[in-house]
Amino acid sequence: MDSSKTIEELVRDRNGGKLLFTPGPASLLCENIIGLRPCFGRGDSDYDQVEERVLAALKSMSGHGNIARFQGSASLALEIMALNFLYGRVLVVSTGYYSDRLHFLANSALRQKKQIKEIVTADWREINNLWGRFDWILACYTETSRGIKLEIEALAALANRTSARLMLDATASIGLEKGHEIADVIGYSSCKGLFGLTGAGFVAFNNPPTVEVDSFYLRLQTHLDKSMTGPYHAIASLVEVLPKHEELKQAVFENKRSFIAKASDWITVPEKNQPQLCTQIKGKISFKDSRSIPYMPRGEFDGSVVCHLGEVHLGKNARGEILNEVVLPSNGDENN
Repeated sequence: MDSSKTIEELVRDRNGGKLLFTPGPASLLCENIIGLRPCFGRGDSDYDQVEERVLAALKSMSGHGNIARFQGSASLALEIMALNFLYGRVLVVSTGYYSDRLHFLANSALRQKKQIKEIVTADWREINNLWGRFDWILACYTETSRGIKLEIEALAALANRTSARLMLDATASIGLEKGHEIADVIGYSSCKGLFGLTGAGFVAFNNPPTVEVDSFYLRLQTHLDKSMTGPYHAIASLVEVLPKHEELKQAVFENKRSFIAKASDWITVPEKNQPQLCTQIKGKISFKDSRSIPYMPRGEFDGSVVCHLGEVHLGKNARGEILNEVVLPSNGDENN
């Protein structure tokens, strides 16, 4: 690397080397790099201010009064959520691979703590017809493995009529979708729709958990007390991003709009269930440019999912030009 390059030149070159059609992290931002600095979690007033700004912005974004941060992925955030909060009768809304992961985590919590009495699953298309009594509803707001977004109003109504609290996997929805404040607890990471570097997990909530967890690392209070090394550099990568987040996310919205127009004949998901992060189409896509990095959803899936984070660095100046590299299936190949 040429050490004489400016940050802007470096970021332009790095983003020019890859065309991302994946669900996160987003394209590299100058703000990610500008925010980085030497950090320590105790006695470093500069870092204390950085973390305070980032966590305050995240709480404001989701509408929650409390937040825990830690090194790790969104998967770790979801496991900590499940272990610390779930009890009683739990309903898991089934949407695909990532809701299956939530079901696994709920079962793990049941085996470890025995405070969960029953776990029930229901297809996401049936939630408007569900009744009964539950303690928790567990759902993946945006299911990237299928390019599906649940209607947050339907989840709120479900929780209300079943007298349940709502727990959301917000990994692919935070920063891009509205309504997270209706959930009692959410978990997510620093990348995807927040546009930070990977490495930080977050659990946001209003009321503290009542379940006691016999694990130093998986106990939520450990992270609230900051009893171990935190995700200092992942948080620092967000401090310059979040004040510009509204502008930067316009690139995602424009990419989504442009792809819907380009692929209108292949769209399979109703508008009300279209997430900003990604789009499901029937058939298999290909790419003209070898620099393209496709999204390969986990689990079995006949169609394709295209994600819209590849031009975030362009912010409001994005025009969806990256989509010129997408080759849609021919009509005869749409089921192959």
